Amino acid sequence: MALSSRVDFIVMGAGVAGLRAAIELADSGDVLVVTKESLGESNTFYAQGGIAVASWEDTEDVSLHLDDTVSAGDGLVFGPAAEVLVSEGPARVAELIEWGTKFDRESGKLLRTREGAHSRPRILHANGDATGAEISRSLVAQARAHARIKFAEWTMVSRLLVEHGRIVGTELASAGPEGDSSFSSQSVGSRAVLIASGGAGQVYSDTTNPPVATGDGIALALKAGAELADMEFYQFHPTAFSFSGAPRFLMSEALRGEGAYIRNDRGERFMERYHPLLELAPRDVVARAIAREGLDEKGVAHPVFLDMRHIKDVDLHKRFPGISAFLARYSLDLHRDLIPVRPAAHYLMGGVRTDLMGRTNVKGLYAAGEAACTGVHGANRLASNSLLEGLVFGARAAKAMLEDDLPMGSADRTKESPSNLDLTSLEEMKTQVETLQRGMWADGGLLRSEGLLIEGLRMQTQIAASLAPYDCGAEKCRAMLEAESLSCVARAILFSALARKESRGAHFRNDYPKRNDAEFQKHSIYTADEKVRFEDL
Repeated sequence: MALSSRVDFIVMGAGVAGLRAAIELADSGDVLVVTKESLGESNTFYAQGGIAVASWEDTEDVSLHLDDTVSAGDGLVFGPAAEVLVSEGPARVAELIEWGTKFDRESGKLLRTREGAHSRPRILHANGDATGAEISRSLVAQARAHARIKFAEWTMVSRLLVEHGRIVGTELASAGPEGDSSFSSQSVGSRAVLIASGGAGQVYSDTTNPPVATGDGIALALKAGAELADMEFYQFHPTAFSFSGAPRFLMSEALRGEGAYIRNDRGERFMERYHPLLELAPRDVVARAIAREGLDEKGVAHPVFLDMRHIKDVDLHKRFPGISAFLARYSLDLHRDLIPVRPAAHYLMGGVRTDLMGRTNVKGLYAAGEAACTGVHGANRLASNSLLEGLVFGARAAKAMLEDDLPMGSADRTKESPSNLDLTSLEEMKTQVETLQRGMWADGGLLRSEGLLIEGLRMQTQIAASLAPYDCGAEKCRAMLEAESLSCVARAILFSALARKESRGAHFRNDYPKRNDAEFQKHSIYTADEKVRFEDL
């Protein structure tokens, strides 16, 4: 890869947070955006539900959006972070519109819809259910227009370079097809590095996340000395498509916002037994309700369905073109059929611990978006707040990188080295990763207990040991890097979940089913020595 040995700023990730940061940085320095696959292949691109933002025509909605965010977070939202999100959000979205993002409109006005746990309609969509793709398109176009932003596609950050306690650059490696026989690697010095690499949904066997979501940035930050926070809080989207042989395609929150019912295999609407907001209850509540209704007393699985057959005044094909097209591949129709659904891993509330400006505890290292944790989501993210978070805190992290004005770091170039990982070893590693994912779903998923979590840690210890003998040569290949990242993130989730002996938000323990504010209304902090401590909000 022919890249400069030095660049002012390195951004790991090309989702909403990374691109927004890069655009902010480009007026003051050269920026290298590193993305594991092609531009646009990110959690941002696949976001269907929309972007939540208070109406700039209704000043009261800013405070109501704050209230809804805090309420959904189940007592663990860091108030100042939420205030930043909702107050700066309208300006960031207006900026998107100025840059050419085309949100859906009705009679010339922005069309705002309501989703779960929102007190009023404030969700903007683009092309019905392709909001993330449209935001990604406009940000990529804006970034490409900057001469000082360069992109390294199909490239991975394989290591953060640390010198005298600060990050001075990154080591980069090819992320091309796993079967490549050679692997080029290069070190690039920089003034600062931003981790904006998204979440880690691939740590679970059932996830709505794309294959690139393997927690690479989180794992690299931890190894470099950064603290992680709230890793036990993984949000499971209640309604992923559940059909034999089909991917866990997201059945957007917006379907329930338009009035969809959830029914069990007996045809009953059951959410009234779990929450007064029924189908619009917070995601963690709906996900656990579906999980319980989908199992009988003997543990036998039964289907659960989304039902929109009663909705007559909305053209669901026009409102949800992407979902409708996907369902048509399985001969299903929103107007006509019950749609089988089940929960799937969707969003990590935890991540690399940062302040409100994206700074970590490691000098020169910053984080934003799903890879970061400011405490803005607490124990459970409010629907459609994630895209807004990326915009707001991506811009803030860039401003901090500029304000801190660190000197240029230096890094020696490394030479190409052959990979010694043969196809047999790759298949063995793939099997280990699949075992890791199934184990996390069984032991660290929706319903947890001490016994399950300890068993999960035992299994993950074995998997980590089994990965150690694999050799990719002097530099590690993509398969190895991703497997190590997933192993690292899995252990962080399990250790943090074991330490939190209560149930709160997305973290539910059968052996501690109640919330315990006296002991655990605190954020968990996880460090590289695999220890967990709790700190007050």
